[in-house]
Amino acid sequence: MMRRLDLVFLLVCLPAIALSFPSFSRAEHTRQWRQTDFSDFQRGTAKGIAIRSDGKLLPAPKFDAFADPNLAYLWELRMDSQGHLFAAGGSDAKVLRFDDTGKATTVFESSELAAQAIAFDSKDNLYVGTSPDGKVYKVAPGGQKSIFFDPKTKYIWALAVDPQGSLFVATGDKGQVFVVTPDGKGQAFYQSDERHARSLTFDSKGNLLIGTEPSGLILRVEVQRKAPDTAPVAGASFVICETNKSEVTSLITDSSGNLYAASVGEKIAIQGAPRVLPGLPVQSSVPIGNAQGAIVVQDQPVISQQPAPYPFPTASGGAEVVKIAPDGSPETLWTSRDDLVYALGLTPAGKLLLGTGDKGTIIELEGDQIYSSVAKTASAEVTSFVSGPGGKIFAATANAGKVFSLGPGYEPNGSFESNTFDAKIFSRWGHLTWWGENGAMQGKVALYARSGNTSNPDNNWSAWAGPYKTSDADGISCPPTRFVQWKAVFLDTNNAKPPTVSWVGLAYQPKNVAPVIDDVAVQDPGVRVVGYSAQPGGPGTSQPVQLRNPHGPGANPSSSPAGADSASRTPKVEVPPQGYEEKGYQAVLWSAHDDNDDDLLYSVYYRGEGETSWHLLKDKLAQKFYSWDTTSMPDGAYYLKIAVTDSPSNPPDQALSTEHQSDRFEIANTPPRIEDLRADAGAATVRVSFAGISLAGAIAEAEYSVDAGDWQIVLPVGQLSDAPKENYRFEISGLAAGEHVVAVQVTDGFHNTTASKVTFTLPARPAK
Repeated sequence: MMRRLDLVFLLVCLPAIALSFPSFSRAEHTRQWRQTDFSDFQRGTAKGIAIRSDGKLLPAPKFDAFADPNLAYLWELRMDSQGHLFAAGGSDAKVLRFDDTGKATTVFESSELAAQAIAFDSKDNLYVGTSPDGKVYKVAPGGQKSIFFDPKTKYIWALAVDPQGSLFVATGDKGQVFVVTPDGKGQAFYQSDERHARSLTFDSKGNLLIGTEPSGLILRVEVQRKAPDTAPVAGASFVICETNKSEVTSLITDSSGNLYAASVGEKIAIQGAPRVLPGLPVQSSVPIGNAQGAIVVQDQPVISQQPAPYPFPTASGGAEVVKIAPDGSPETLWTSRDDLVYALGLTPAGKLLLGTGDKGTIIELEGDQIYSSVAKTASAEVTSFVSGPGGKIFAATANAGKVFSLGPGYEPNGSFESNTFDAKIFSRWGHLTWWGENGAMQGKVALYARSGNTSNPDNNWSAWAGPYKTSDADGISCPPTRFVQWKAVFLDTNNAKPPTVSWVGLAYQPKNVAPVIDDVAVQDPGVRVVGYSAQPGGPGTSQPVQLRNPHGPGANPSSSPAGADSASRTPKVEVPPQGYEEKGYQAVLWSAHDDNDDDLLYSVYYRGEGETSWHLLKDKLAQKFYSWDTTSMPDGAYYLKIAVTDSPSNPPDQALSTEHQSDRFEIANTPPRIEDLRADAGAATVRVSFAGISLAGAIAEAEYSVDAGDWQIVLPVGQLSDAPKENYRFEISGLAAGEHVVAVQVTDGFHNTTASKVTFTLPARPAK
């Protein structure tokens, strides 16, 4: 009945645990290394290949270096009506014009730190906003330069020109937007409650849209004019969206009237906190991108310091991109905890481009929450996009300041190299398989592979082997090694639907290696070990015991084997054994591991000290523990040997085994002796003496009882119980006259106990 209850306990209470019984389902070592999702592909190297968030590889748009003007930063790109490309940057403040070959000509420069923003009017007059403590300059098509407007603010973040030629200037550190008429007359247009008016654009109705910091607001302000030639004034204002981030870095609208906004940085809301404004970078010693402290605008002195958001947002917290439909409804298109978005752009097909940092990646949003990493620049941040002729898009970067071109069309013969796979064990490589669409299975994608024995694939690996087809009968022709890598080359990218690759798999077979016994832990005497407990208290009424666990990598039953890929291997989980007191039992635990993740069987052997032959105690064990009744074994010193084999998972001629010997331990079931037990009765006290003698090490403890009373501890004459023979002497007083019995018992270190008694008579006390 008890066994049936035990089985019910296992089936009901442990349904998710794979017990340590032999399993013959993994009878061979063939495994699959498979890469199928974005995180897998992101670890590889893409050259002209886009990695989509839904786990697909496809040709990326053509991406080329266009110009390197030898500047640290480029902030903004613009095209004039003649199709000439202009770039603003620093340091120092400079605006460049590029010809069709990428050759740069300086059209503006000043002593300010950077040309932060540029804009053109309909007559190709160039307006340049500089920062910090900058001004707005005007550069006529003929090259004449003049100060156009001085807003008397620290930062000029963005410029925008409306159809009537009025220039709008977004500034910080007071969150103002100014308007300047074509004759250079400027005035405050809108005063926000924010520190910075960070970005500008117009909607389809001519309203001004403002992105702010630190609340991450997108404001819509009506632009009103009393007469066509008069300066515009601000009408009603309305917050159309409060983003989840603190700073709106870029705003852009498409032909359908949708507004896209990029925002970055965590919001820090402190109730009643003073307004903290960014300080001025020290131009003489601090590189661009660093800043000094902050200025607090209130009646009190400066009480806090924060880094300035110039020229880059310094707040942590990632980024988000939001789409706001013409009816005002928002939709979050993309978020990241790590990347920041500095610029937005639109492809000729209407797809949204994100310029990010600090890895200098260009991301294309496909729609339906799908995005692709389409290009990796050689710089840290992508700061601006502008559409060029023929469907080409130009991108500006910072750290270092460069210009790149994107599109039109796809990269020819783009390639993707996987990350290096470490099988951990010397392995044979099998079939390379993959799946894709749009001709990927009909020769438009070629797969190659190479292998080696170093983690760096560029040092002394085999040459690339291939190309391979999914119909190839044989595996890849790479030599057996520890490491391997695959490469996909996209051959035909001229079609409207380029080929895609969804997953790539490679079969491999690690060489069988012998299992390892890491450690053997013999338990204290009198301990029985079981694999589970069907009821509290364990076997019978025994008390639980804290087991001494073995050490080593195989001591963790849920650890995965080295080299096992999670997609094809299920980690083994074992029920931890439990120990209980049971006299006469001896237990042993061991830890073991197998790098092939083979199923293992164990055998336990013993031999006496001084003997040469090992005797089988138990074989065909699947669990890593065993306990047995030692009462049939003579007292003495012994050794255990644990043998392990991986035969359940290998053919007989390939199975391997290992052995590990335990430390010396002793078995002693013979109880100690009590000798010379005496009780000498005096007039008022009784002197008791005896000797405890053990044949199995030191006497552990001694006790006595008077007339079947409670047992009392008694210490040996030398106070320490540390010898095979101990002498005991103690006195008993306060007993009544008459016959009494003193019982004594001694226990050795193996929990063997013996008892004896002595009878004595106390005489009656004489009457007074």
